[in-house]
Amino acid sequence: MNEDAGKILSIDIGGSHIKASVLSAEGKLLMDYEKLVTPSPATPSSVIKTIQTLVKNFMPYDKIASGFPGYVKEGVVYTAPNLDAKSWQKIAFADMLQQALGKPAKVINDADMLGLGVVSGKGIEMMLTLGTGFGTSLFKNGILLPHLEIAHHPITSKNTYDTYIGQKALETKGVKKWNIRLQKIIGILKTVFNYDTLYIGGGNARIINFKLDSNIKVVTNLDGIDGGAKLWAQGELK
Repeated sequence: MNEDAGKILSIDIGGSHIKASVLSAEGKLLMDYEKLVTPSPATPSSVIKTIQTLVKNFMPYDKIASGFPGYVKEGVVYTAPNLDAKSWQKIAFADMLQQALGKPAKVINDADMLGLGVVSGKGIEMMLTLGTGFGTSLFKNGILLPHLEIAHHPITSKNTYDTYIGQKALETKGVKKWNIRLQKIIGILKTVFNYDTLYIGGGNARIINFKLDSNIKVVTNLDGIDGGAKLWAQGELK
């Protein structure tokens, strides 16, 4: 039997909402996404309980793929700056999901999972997500490279990328200043990574108000919907 056959529960954990749907093995959306507000405090146990409530009436599924807003290595969460950060240090979240829902689970960073769904597989491609926080992922010829938490890197003497361009910065600085900051960030990423294509997603991508280079594309979660299926296709990831 092919390990990659069967329906996949795809979960997107965010700082404001937790969303989920069921995909076919090929990445086709089998039901509309449903969502619940991310619990507060967003501890591992409260997030698990919210997911259980969210998916209790879903159609049957065979495995789980989850995107998580923090640094994840082999299914273990090491950082979660926009959740209850102190409670997410070295949490085996893939194992928690498997125990709670009774199906095998894989967990990676949320920008990594979105990127898996949108990249073309040609050259150096970068995914940037703009939401509660700031996320990135990097690919070479369609292969996901080791995750870098650029969000935690300083961009000014007082700010990391996360605090410089995240939701709180948008609310305090306003749309005009936020867009100026985003232009600065894109310029840095272009110089540092020399990407062939940059994809920009996340809820705040909709408020970009300046002209983007021809090799920059704004995408939605729907565009990257098959990321959960592609995660299972990359068997070395958990």
